[in-house]
Amino acid sequence: MGTAERREAPEQGAAERPVARRGLKAPDRDIPAPGRVGESTSGEQQQIPRPLWVEEPARRHPTPDPVRTAVVRAVIIIAVTLIQAMVAFLCTMAGSWLAFPMVISSVVSTVVATWAVVDVWVTRQVWNQRYGVVSEPSSTARALRRERRARRRQERAALGEPERIRRGGGTGQLSHS
Repeated sequence: MGTAERREAPEQGAAERPVARRGLKAPDRDIPAPGRVGESTSGEQQQIPRPLWVEEPARRHPTPDPVRTAVVRAVIIIAVTLIQAMVAFLCTMAGSWLAFPMVISSVVSTVVATWAVVDVWVTRQVWNQRYGVVSEPSSTARALRRERRARRRQERAALGEPERIRRGGGTGQLSHS
């Protein structure tokens, strides 16, 4: 059944159209769904179509844009390098005058392709360093901080009031001279 046959007739009203149920994105009207029967407005039973596919959430996050750009650039450069190497090989086999320039350009392209792969790696590392780290203190760091604060409180309490006032930096004085 083609796309034109799937389109609804313009005279069909909103009440006659099949109602899509939760998550149905692209129903397949050819295959009846087993055990899924709906009721139309006129009272007769109608089959509710099942979806062609069910979308699942991605397992991993997609690659960030700068990294994806570097990967695409590297793949294109590598593809061109492989084509150049093949043309250089074929020109060498045919004894063409173009063989030497193609070999030289293949060597240069290999260096550039290596640089492109390293660029992908560096871009990924830089992105992870800038945006990839979630700054949350771990439970052990939190516990250590709590212990340090408790120790400081105990030390302050052990010093006593007079020592703390003297150490306070001259409260009540107008100058430090």
